Amino acid sequence: MNQIAPAYSRPCWPLLWLVLVCLYVVPAAAQTSRTDFSVIAFYTARNDLAHVSFVHEANHWFARMAEKNHFSYDSTNRWENLNQDFLSRYQVVIFLDTRPDDTAQRRAFQQYMEAGGAWMGFHFAAFALTPSAYAQNWDWYHKEFLGSGEYVSNTWRPTSAILRVEDQAHPVTQGLPHTFKTSPNEWYRWKEDLRKKPAIKVLLSVDSTSFPLGTGPKPHEIWHSGDYPVVWTSTKYRMVYFNMGHNDMDYEGKTNKTLSFTFGNEVQDRLVLNSLLWLGNRRK
Repeated sequence: MNQIAPAYSRPCWPLLWLVLVCLYVVPAAAQTSRTDFSVIAFYTARNDLAHVSFVHEANHWFARMAEKNHFSYDSTNRWENLNQDFLSRYQVVIFLDTRPDDTAQRRAFQQYMEAGGAWMGFHFAAFALTPSAYAQNWDWYHKEFLGSGEYVSNTWRPTSAILRVEDQAHPVTQGLPHTFKTSPNEWYRWKEDLRKKPAIKVLLSVDSTSFPLGTGPKPHEIWHSGDYPVVWTSTKYRMVYFNMGHNDMDYEGKTNKTLSFTFGNEVQDRLVLNSLLWLGNRRK
């Protein structure tokens, strides 16, 4: 005679499946949704089409990186949000182009940085030239924080450069080769000598193998020699500045089509992501 097993000894497959789901599926979902830090990017994206192209590209790229690397990413062109209450929600601020001109916004940003906030800036975010629409009328930002002072000149047209890593032990440059070729860019030269600023630490600069850099047509738009830092940080603030951020555009053909992109370069992308993770994961 076959003996029927007691009910309590029978396998309960639905219950077992539920347990497995709780053990494996729920932790995986929780891990995917984890947010280590929050990032807010400010932009204008109004004038130079090359900068507008970069801003749109950057917003898409950072959003993708946020999903993969456990941080949240928001962006806004409302510079009035640059205030103490709004900034308190974020661990990293990015200036994709330009900088605030309003006195209260400038004061809020300075206070944020002096309190231990973190910042990343690209290309035109450091531009200042008197006289121009972006005059150098913010000494703390251009002379102390960035250390670069006013813009002096640039290469043209946007071309790739060979950059040299000057500190391979820094978290920003981890995993980067000693030299690498960048995406095309318009490269800036500055009035202040960053090498003479005690708080400024140059991380990458134009390597001599890049020269001549630029194609002209004006002679001064082609660099044949010199020292040109392009990525740097400060020992006084949690910040990283990148001179990159100007895409090549089809101005001559009058299509205004984007001819090159800043992101999509494996090494350069790693540099930017390294910097953001370093800024976001540091503690006060």
